Amino acid sequence: MLNGTSSYNILIVDDDEAHRNLESEILTLQNHKVTEAENAERALELVKSNDFDAVLLDKRMPGIDGDTFCHKVRNELGLSLLPLIMVTGTNNRDELLKSLNAGATDFICKPFHPSELVARVNSAAKLKRVTDQLDDMESMLFSLARMIEAKDEHTGNHCDRLSQLCGKFGRSLGLPEKDILALEKGGVLHDIGKLGIPDAVLMKPSALNEEELTIMAKHPVIGHNMCAGLKSMKHTAPIILHHHERWDGSGYPYGLKGDDIPYLAQVFQLVDIFDALTYERPYKTAFSIEKALSILKEETEKGWRNPTLVNKFVDFILAQDNLE
Repeated sequence: MLNGTSSYNILIVDDDEAHRNLESEILTLQNHKVTEAENAERALELVKSNDFDAVLLDKRMPGIDGDTFCHKVRNELGLSLLPLIMVTGTNNRDELLKSLNAGATDFICKPFHPSELVARVNSAAKLKRVTDQLDDMESMLFSLARMIEAKDEHTGNHCDRLSQLCGKFGRSLGLPEKDILALEKGGVLHDIGKLGIPDAVLMKPSALNEEELTIMAKHPVIGHNMCAGLKSMKHTAPIILHHHERWDGSGYPYGLKGDDIPYLAQVFQLVDIFDALTYERPYKTAFSIEKALSILKEETEKGWRNPTLVNKFVDFILAQDNLE
């Protein structure tokens, strides 16, 4: 590490050996690990098998040019967050827009000053590292959620079912994709707070007593606190926190009432209840679709559910042709 900067793994792609050597020398002096590729074909193979923090590439190369390389990295390799910094001798607006549309994230115009090259590479690579860490944290949360599900042999693929059905229901409501994604994540993560619930309560085969119910009611808050710090969970965290609230204010953890309950939590809740009713649990047999919908209607008459949303959910379920 030099000058207080981190060491990054950088790929340089250029058919001109002199240019590669110049960029490599500048970045190596910063203690970065540099790999060189003389063409985009070789670079694609390297990207497949290595974890680079950033790629510097020439725009104009024989064979696969820089724009095509960017397109392949984004669409064929699926690496949407890898910084692709185009080194180019052109300032033509249309050419630069073409590269951005292909997937380039930044430009360095020739001739460049070494400090500019270092600053742009460091900035892009640092952001990539932070993003990777956040992605790792999100992956860890999903792994923990799967552990909870695996503890209970009776729930089967409950999380996967919820995620898929939430996505379908959300689309039927015309929700934007960010909300669809939040619902799908909620399907997996809604009960992650049960990690903080003792197994004696969590796995009890019979009905919970009042004290145990109080303990169990803490899991939405625990789960929310686990996820709320991640920006990527901004729209999912309220689902986790409020999926046990009731329309009349008799739910938990905060007794929210009516439209004070976040809409996505209301949407998710109906799917969660429907799945619980239509699959076997230790304390009940699996109900038919008709019976489950009847129970939802009864709960709506009690004031527990949003009547308008329940009607939409009933219509949605009856329109499905792939539910048992």
